[in-house]
Amino acid sequence: MELLCKENGIWENVLELTKNAQSKGIEPLHWATQLSSTLNSAAVSLPSIELAHLLVSHICWENNIPITWKFLEKALTGKLVPPMLVLALLSSSMRTMNKQGLELGVVKNQGNSKSNAPPGAFRLYMELLKRYAFSFKSQIHDPNYQKIMKSVDEILHLSEIFGLRVCEPGTLVVEYVFSIVWQLLDAALDDEGLLEQTPEKKSKWATTLQDMELDGDDSFIEKATEHHDRLLKLNSVMAVEQIGQLLQNKITSGLLYLAQKNMPSHWRAFVQHLRLLGANSSALRSSKLISPEALMQLSSDMQKVFSQESRTPLQKEFCAATNSGSLTYSAGLCHGATSSAIWLPLDLFLEDATAGSQVAPTSAIEDLCGYIKSLQAINGTTWHDTFLGLWFAALRHVQRERDPIEGPVPRLDTSLCMLLSILILVIADIIEEEEASLMDEAENNLTDQWCDKQVVGRFIFCEQSLFGGRCGTLLFLAYLPCILFPSAGNLRHLIVEACIARNLLDTSVYFWPGYVKGRINQIPHSLPGQIPGWSSLMKGASLTASMVNALVSTPASSLAELEKIYEIAVNGSDDEKISAATILCGASFLRGWNIQEYTVRFVTKLLSPPVPSNYSGSDSHLIGLAPSLNTLLVGTSSVDAVQILSLHGLVPQLAGALMDICEVFGSCVPDVSWALPTGEEINVHNVFSNAFILLLRLWRFNHPPLEHVMGDVPPVWSQLTPEYLLLVRNSQVSSGKTPKDRNRIRKLSTPAIPSPTQPIFVDSFPKLKLWYRQHQACIASTLTGLVHGTPVHQIVDGLLHMMFRKVNKGGSQTITSGSSSSSGPGSEDASLRPKLPAWDILEAVPFVVDAALTACSHGRLSPRELATGLKDLADYLPASLATIVSYFSAEVTRGIWKPVFMNGTDWPSPAAFLSTAEEQIKRILATTGVDVPSLAQGGTSQATLPLPLAAFVSLTITYKLDRGSERFLNLAGPALESLAAGCPWPCMPIVASLWSQKVKRWSDFLIFSASRTVFHHNSDAVVQLLKSCFTATVGLSGSPITNNGGIGALLGHGYGSHFYGGFSPVAPGVLYLRVYECIRDIMFMTEEILCLLMLSVREIAANGQPKERIEKLKKTKYGTRYGQVSLAKAMTKVKLAASLGASLVWLSGGSGLVHSLIQETLPSWFLSVHGPEQDGGSGGMGAMLGIRTCILCSYVWNVCLGSGFGIIRFCELDGGVYTSVAVRSGYGCIKETEQGGLRQWNEEELALALLGRSGIGAMGAAAELIICNE
Repeated sequence: MELLCKENGIWENVLELTKNAQSKGIEPLHWATQLSSTLNSAAVSLPSIELAHLLVSHICWENNIPITWKFLEKALTGKLVPPMLVLALLSSSMRTMNKQGLELGVVKNQGNSKSNAPPGAFRLYMELLKRYAFSFKSQIHDPNYQKIMKSVDEILHLSEIFGLRVCEPGTLVVEYVFSIVWQLLDAALDDEGLLEQTPEKKSKWATTLQDMELDGDDSFIEKATEHHDRLLKLNSVMAVEQIGQLLQNKITSGLLYLAQKNMPSHWRAFVQHLRLLGANSSALRSSKLISPEALMQLSSDMQKVFSQESRTPLQKEFCAATNSGSLTYSAGLCHGATSSAIWLPLDLFLEDATAGSQVAPTSAIEDLCGYIKSLQAINGTTWHDTFLGLWFAALRHVQRERDPIEGPVPRLDTSLCMLLSILILVIADIIEEEEASLMDEAENNLTDQWCDKQVVGRFIFCEQSLFGGRCGTLLFLAYLPCILFPSAGNLRHLIVEACIARNLLDTSVYFWPGYVKGRINQIPHSLPGQIPGWSSLMKGASLTASMVNALVSTPASSLAELEKIYEIAVNGSDDEKISAATILCGASFLRGWNIQEYTVRFVTKLLSPPVPSNYSGSDSHLIGLAPSLNTLLVGTSSVDAVQILSLHGLVPQLAGALMDICEVFGSCVPDVSWALPTGEEINVHNVFSNAFILLLRLWRFNHPPLEHVMGDVPPVWSQLTPEYLLLVRNSQVSSGKTPKDRNRIRKLSTPAIPSPTQPIFVDSFPKLKLWYRQHQACIASTLTGLVHGTPVHQIVDGLLHMMFRKVNKGGSQTITSGSSSSSGPGSEDASLRPKLPAWDILEAVPFVVDAALTACSHGRLSPRELATGLKDLADYLPASLATIVSYFSAEVTRGIWKPVFMNGTDWPSPAAFLSTAEEQIKRILATTGVDVPSLAQGGTSQATLPLPLAAFVSLTITYKLDRGSERFLNLAGPALESLAAGCPWPCMPIVASLWSQKVKRWSDFLIFSASRTVFHHNSDAVVQLLKSCFTATVGLSGSPITNNGGIGALLGHGYGSHFYGGFSPVAPGVLYLRVYECIRDIMFMTEEILCLLMLSVREIAANGQPKERIEKLKKTKYGTRYGQVSLAKAMTKVKLAASLGASLVWLSGGSGLVHSLIQETLPSWFLSVHGPEQDGGSGGMGAMLGIRTCILCSYVWNVCLGSGFGIIRFCELDGGVYTSVAVRSGYGCIKETEQGGLRQWNEEELALALLGRSGIGAMGAAAELIICNE
């Protein structure tokens, strides 16, 4: 700096001016005026970085006298130098000097006069720190702000010490404040000889000692020592008090909060030093301003300190109102806005995950783990209470499904899979993660003895808490009354056995009070050998027919038994492989909850066997495994089986295996057949069809493109395409297995089939890719491209002759593809089924169906003949049903076919059941207030359907409802419902009536499906349904179910006619979960949810009172009531409404909708709604509660997306609501969309939570936001 001054004449003049003023004793104000004039004349920008360097260098330490400190203070007051830079320079110079003052005595200055020793300088530094360490706002608006902070960084070596790559000025401010506090802390420790007890044994801020020239004799030094000793003690007390001020001040505590969240390793080291000071400092105990306990409390959570300063007594009361109350649970319907209702999102998640309307590409275990962690933090509950909430949500779900209606929907097996397998794996994973986290924390802190005790103590406490959550919840279940299910025995025993199988409990639970009472139909985990079939297998018995039947009907009770069967399926004879595959797809797959996670993986692996090392054939090795592969495909084709695979997250792997099977078997000519042990013969067409139908059920292949592009945000299910499934599968392969998966694999004693390691793409399957392109083209536009004389044209004509051979024989006109026609009867040879590869047949099917439908529309083919011909085609190649579905779905949307009369003569008539259907639909929708249009079109008109829909429903009716047809109807059924729902009302009720006449036991399911289409055609009905959901849940006035609200009112008992002697009203939540997937404009739905959320909150605040009454009501003396509403009760309902709104949007639109909500919808809502109440309604509380509840919802979604943690609290402020949110995960986009608005509304605490958790990249913006609220 001295060299710099010599090079610059202006700074030489400044130094000379200062020295002259110093020697003559000129007043500091006069000096500052002269200095300012000199600098302005030289066009020096103020505050000046160079001047700060010069003045501090001049003082330290040859001119360490009072007048030079006064000069410096006047320069700071006159804004001639930047305060942060001056304090940084002084702190750098002050390092170790307070201690040196006692050792070195006095310092000689240029005037050869005695000066104050460094302890005096340290005292003056502390005074400047008091005045200027808390003011940042003016400094960040300085034009030289970035240059100043860069200089501060160079002086204190902040970037080097903290190791942050981001060097934004705001980030450097955080590091600067952190360093100032830390330097004070280390100085205080050093003064008391405690610094050597730190793990580092020294301060990271220590530098080499300044060279000092000593002067004076020993007697003088001895006299000075006594004074310095007193000053040193005072400085130590002042330093610890200054640390407390920095930790407590609103601005600096906010900046330190950012350091705590974004520099955790440094913060832990800082807290170690602070704890050492708190435990041993005599200066801290001597302070009258701060105690050791208060200092430690301040450092425990800087966000709490930051938020506490502006909190009023009314806010504290409001927080207490929202957080008070013990948790009470009910496994029943859970009516009322009780504490159990805080777990409403879990009930909705479980209900949606097991609905069966779609499969998920991700594991329900992973999704539910993130959901549970979020809710645990949001609700602020212990793990014990969280696990209880999870248990009872699952029990409520099973209870709703204990007597399900019949139909192609998941039944009790899927619900029990969620309760007894998925849920327990979720709990096991959470416990494993928490214990690993605690162990890591303990290991990272073993270097400090005092801290070690604290960490180990916390570990023991958390371990006990986790064990309480693990065992205590189950012990609580043990005392509950027995919940009996006809098909499952005593549910408590099933839960306990499933927990024992995952090592969550040991067999000591058998001695729980009352545990042995009741009926047990599943053998305890410790006694697997008592099941005759499995015990015989383990002793080496062969797989006879009777043995196979026993093992199929009884689930394996141990992993060893399952591995035995798996080994047979891999290495046994051909017949043994078929038997083993049959067993694996039996009860062990559907009801083997203790080992289900292994069964589903074994089955999936068996569907993608590797090429044997000794295989030398020219065909694919899969051909030789056709019988066992077909057995696996049939065994996993049920609705429950597919849903169980989806819950375990195996859909992407299953899709990859099925694509390979389809590619191989679809390319083969069916000239070879295989005989199964049942006597059935299969060929490559059978294997291909079973694989192809199952593959298509993994995504909504038949939906038209319109449903993929409507609105700005696509529905969640629209992501499920073959490309997306393979993308997820490849991601899983490339990233390797998770630690949890590896832990489960280590339990296997039998070597598993090697997992695939290479990515696969749709291009890997050229035949499948060709069909997929044709399928997309068929949906997007009318059918074209059939050229006369080509192989495809010949196949089309051959298939038409096969389908309509009897029609062709009976007349002179032959049904053809339209490109050519031939007169006369067809030959008998033409009726023989052609032996063609399945892919070639599928390529021709759209043209075949188009020709048949055209012939029917022109009267050349009767409806009965059309249905019979299509059935013959589907019997010939069952996979052709998929192409028939896609063709009919596309043609209906085009609207070019005339409707046909369902009169009972040409087409089947629904008249016998239609009036009953109308009555039952009205009863189902009774709770929603939605008007059901009359099913009699125009009053007297006959029922009509579009020709493609009429043809399709006629085709499906020709199927027998048996096990052989079930897997094909599982594809055709949902497609028929989707097709009918997209047609004008009342097409779906007509279809439901036709099928109800055929299969009466499915009538409940069919009528319920028909009732859902009311919402497809009427957006107002959707709004009314959403309103019913909020009204029922919150318990607002006008709810036809109950005025108590809660989970029971929202979800009720499920649906069906088996209650109350006939169809009962279906709960609105169940209706919505079955409807939202078919609503294409989900952005409209989201906006309506936000509107209804605000209206609900406003009504909660008003308690249903009229406006006139509300205006007269005043708050009570203590502010615990508003409009005669208990504050605690109102906030419970507000949180319940917010939870409902958040869950509905999250389930409806997923992450895409959440991003859109935060980036677009919520900011516009804030701008339009914020302001004084305009309608004279319930006052500011209702509107502001609504706005802040919208913010709450955005955080709930945010937390769920990040699988992170969040804590949400409400605090009431007179005239509005102040929300305190500490979110432990955040979006980077929040920085862009929310910062300005939140700053404008003085929601600094909320904004800090957002930006503080958005990572290092957002720390600078967060720091500036805090400073701007100074």
